[in-house]
Amino acid sequence: MAEVILRNVVKRFGVVEVVHGVDLEIADREFVVLVGPSGCGKSTLLRMIAGLESVSGGEIVIGGNVVNELAPKDRDIAMVFQDYALYPHLDVSRNLAFALEVRGMSKAEIRPRVEHAAKILDIGHLLERKPAQLSGGQRQRVAMGRAIVRDPEVFLFDEPLSNLDAKLRADMRTEIKKLHQTVDTTVIYVTHDQVEAMTLAQRIVVMKGGHVEQIGTPDQVYNHPATLFVAGFIGAPRMNQISCRLAKGGRAVAIEGGLMLPLPDSLAVSAGLADKPLVLGLRPEAFHLASEGEGFDATISFLEPLGSDTLTFFQLGGAEVIARLPPLATLKEGQTIRVRVDREKMHLFDAKTERLIASAD
Repeated sequence: MAEVILRNVVKRFGVVEVVHGVDLEIADREFVVLVGPSGCGKSTLLRMIAGLESVSGGEIVIGGNVVNELAPKDRDIAMVFQDYALYPHLDVSRNLAFALEVRGMSKAEIRPRVEHAAKILDIGHLLERKPAQLSGGQRQRVAMGRAIVRDPEVFLFDEPLSNLDAKLRADMRTEIKKLHQTVDTTVIYVTHDQVEAMTLAQRIVVMKGGHVEQIGTPDQVYNHPATLFVAGFIGAPRMNQISCRLAKGGRAVAIEGGLMLPLPDSLAVSAGLADKPLVLGLRPEAFHLASEGEGFDATISFLEPLGSDTLTFFQLGGAEVIARLPPLATLKEGQTIRVRVDREKMHLFDAKTERLIASAD
């Protein structure tokens, strides 16, 4: 097992720089997820760690060794791809064993490794089948098994669940989490799906345009997003973002339409921000139904009943916001309701830099 360190890692394709000086330290046995939209550089970064892409600048260190010039086979990593990359003419047993056979290992050495991987992934009954006879979830298990038998220092996953349907993705998330607990190795996992990132990661690296926007635990990136991009990308539905300015000497924010929302004492804001355009960030769960005399009026424009709760859309300061409210049968589209904001869930961002100024909690 090994730690992975990236020092000012850069990738250029010709004159175009697509990864811009990434610094990252991944501890031994840690599960880290690189997440971001398509084209943000996360898969390119993973392929540089694997040795499938050259490094244009900086260093990649695995287990204390700089691996920039090492071939993929010499880095002691195993990679699980989006498309499984199984050999269609070989049965499951031979697919699992193939990399070990190429290394020159004997059948006596290979057999227990294959059986061990098959037991971990519950695919022992599939060993004689060809890939064409397997479901998508079974093929992904075989792909993971092929990585397990190599007993690598680092597992790399490149969007391994994107070809599966929603239920299989949920099932395989559980399988991958169990796999990490069982095999107890360093894992670097790439996805564009923030649900995968939140449920799997010990730490999340949020990327945008080849830059790292934030590194933190799932709780940190959800409850203390460093930028408006992270606030909008992490969380489903996304964090509501409402233009505002400071008012009442920094004790409240003024929103378009004349609404004033008092700030909590825990949200310390510099008086020097009084004239700056700001953005108020509110998660959908920050809104609550209110009694007469508190909160503000909101007219429901759209409802999405989810069973356990109801996503309720309304206008606030010229922006459409989403509130996660209890599943009340009395809620109707076009209805005016009284809503209050949990002040301890407020976030303030600089509208120009898009960076977090302060969070209440």
